[in-house]
Amino acid sequence: MRKYWLLFTQAVTVVLALLFIVQTLRPELLPNAARSGVVTLHEIALPAADSRIPVTGLSAAAQKAMPAVVNIYTSTVIKTPIHPFMEDPRFRFFFGDPQDSEPQSSYSLGSGVIVSPDGYILTNYHVIDADQIEVALADGRKTRAHVIGSDPETDLAVIKIDLPGELPAITFGRPERAQVGDLVLAIGNPFGVGQTVTMGIISALKRDHLGLNTFENFIQTDAAINPGNSGGALVDVNGYLIGINSAIYSPNGGSLGIGFAISANTAKKTMVQIIQTGSVTRGWIGAGVQELTPELAESFKLGSTEGLLITEVTPNGPSEKAGVKTGDILIAIDDWVVADWNVMLETVTNLPPGKVVTLKVLRNGAAMSLPVKIGKRPKPAAQ
Repeated sequence: MRKYWLLFTQAVTVVLALLFIVQTLRPELLPNAARSGVVTLHEIALPAADSRIPVTGLSAAAQKAMPAVVNIYTSTVIKTPIHPFMEDPRFRFFFGDPQDSEPQSSYSLGSGVIVSPDGYILTNYHVIDADQIEVALADGRKTRAHVIGSDPETDLAVIKIDLPGELPAITFGRPERAQVGDLVLAIGNPFGVGQTVTMGIISALKRDHLGLNTFENFIQTDAAINPGNSGGALVDVNGYLIGINSAIYSPNGGSLGIGFAISANTAKKTMVQIIQTGSVTRGWIGAGVQELTPELAESFKLGSTEGLLITEVTPNGPSEKAGVKTGDILIAIDDWVVADWNVMLETVTNLPPGKVVTLKVLRNGAAMSLPVKIGKRPKPAAQ
């Protein structure tokens, strides 16, 4: 009896195993499969791609702007300084003339934006401050570039390449219409890996007092900007240029979500002057100013902190010739009220040299109007 029972249990086990295999692999062979709740892969209606569904995202904006963004590679020859001892004839008598060592070169990379079909490229000054400049286009072509002009005070420069045919040029946008929260794309060559697009939003507008440039009007963004992105494009959702990526806030050189781009309006105005004249000409009054604090206003017996304290007058400069003195409080230039240092600087630099304006100042509590002939702003000492 025990023998028959063992045979029975083995037979049942085999049958159950076969049913499990058939139900798993070929359930359609079993009767009443549909009624038992078994659903086969062939019965599931999988969604198919529909070419009529519009593509979403920012690919159209990226594809519009990317051909106009270039990679820039630079090299600078570093001369090894001669030890002062080698200038001494007695030292050279015993040890001989110094042997010329092999010149060393440092290499750097950045990005740029083609702004005209004939090859003008807008980028950062710190990107092209080098001996040799090579540009790589998005289509793979490479060529040498030469500098048209630069403006260290805005950290902008224009270079030019000469290639056959019309080159893809960026379309300038309207950064004055940008708002915090707008989507933007940063296009450049981070770490030399090749052209890359990152996405973010505008975090802030009109950032200044950062100590990066003399003239600052930055668009702040959290789109990833890394070394190599400098000089590249910040574009809106239409692929239009609204800024030139310039700097990041980072203790280690990597992106922390705080990047700064020079407004395209500032860049365009600077670019036009450089292309036309090779440099940028700005107005100058030859006076240093400081914003009034409540303590300063109280010491000068002023009722408010409106205006700027003139702290320095350049000898033989426009302000000194007009009678401006240290300690005067500058209130307005013609009809433009100088609310802060940046407003004053922008107002003056936008004036053409030779134009006569009226400085409205307070001196010992008395209002005065002093006509000043605008001079030409001297070039920075580093240039």
